[in-house]
Amino acid sequence: MKLQVTQENLNRALGAVARVANSRNQLPILSNVLIKTDNNRLSISATNLDIGITQFIGAKISSEGSITVPARLMQDYINSLPSGTISLELKESKLHISSDQYQSVVNGILADDFPVMPAIQDGKKWSIAAGELKKALQQVTFAASADESRPVLTGVLCKTDAGQLRIAATDSYRLAEKTIGKVGEEVNLLIPASSMHDLLRILGDTDEIVSVTHDEQQVLFQVAEVELVTRLLEGNYPDYRKLIPETFQQSATLKRADFVNITKVSSLFARESAGSITLHLNDEKQLLSIHSVASQLGENTSEATAKIIGSGDITLNSRYLLDGLQAFTDDEITFGFNGKLEPTILRSGDKSRYVHVVMPLKS
Repeated sequence: MKLQVTQENLNRALGAVARVANSRNQLPILSNVLIKTDNNRLSISATNLDIGITQFIGAKISSEGSITVPARLMQDYINSLPSGTISLELKESKLHISSDQYQSVVNGILADDFPVMPAIQDGKKWSIAAGELKKALQQVTFAASADESRPVLTGVLCKTDAGQLRIAATDSYRLAEKTIGKVGEEVNLLIPASSMHDLLRILGDTDEIVSVTHDEQQVLFQVAEVELVTRLLEGNYPDYRKLIPETFQQSATLKRADFVNITKVSSLFARESAGSITLHLNDEKQLLSIHSVASQLGENTSEATAKIIGSGDITLNSRYLLDGLQAFTDDEITFGFNGKLEPTILRSGDKSRYVHVVMPLKS
């Protein structure tokens, strides 16, 4: 293998794929990236057996070949080189790298031993705008659980309902759901949230179309020159839609910025009580107030003017409430609940597109 490639392109590709390489895995080759020529392009790949990412970049190829090299070393080294042309030449299992005044030799492992994610045969195919998918993932993925003892909740559910694609995640304390555009295929995928975080990094600010192919075991996302394939989670996702009420006994509609501010201030006094804050809706005064107590430090009550329907109190975790509020982009938010022990709902003016649920604490 002998080729030339720009430092900018190679650095970008390594940045996109190298973090998937797992240095703690028992298979040493999984801490490597695969560098391979492919139809007058250079492909850079990494995998941890659950997820694989490949980025294709343009290169001036003199001879074909492939090798795997340590991901961390390769990424840090290429990132440190100045802009310009880099020459790569494979001699036996050693990759010779030269650029202006820099020359290095990196010991590799033969590409024959590099595991390849199985190809998807006869899978369903559909597509979606990258910008639309990115916004949905930003609003939903953070709500997935990190608790591996309940693996189903560590996933993000992508499921069609009446032709609309719903993307949802929950850790049983809060739930986020975003409804996006129509999809021609019937979709029911449970994708690891960690893979969705990697997909978010790949999407960046591109306005490309994302092509999605999947079968019962894995799903492939293709956008521009990048491919991400990940295994699907097994298990039945909870029927979360039963948690989302359509009407409320108590509700407050107010500016999102005001809601965020009074929640942030109250959370400062809620650190001793695991983030516990009490929200009070005053129908008569048309005020939403939040009260928090820190036994050693003091207490706080913050208020905001709101359109209130029905007076009442409810106790929530301030961090979960703040996470939900900051996921919205609308200027105005409606907050509703039905008694102290029922789920609370955050919605914007467009009620059907994005909803955030926070479960109450026992006051």
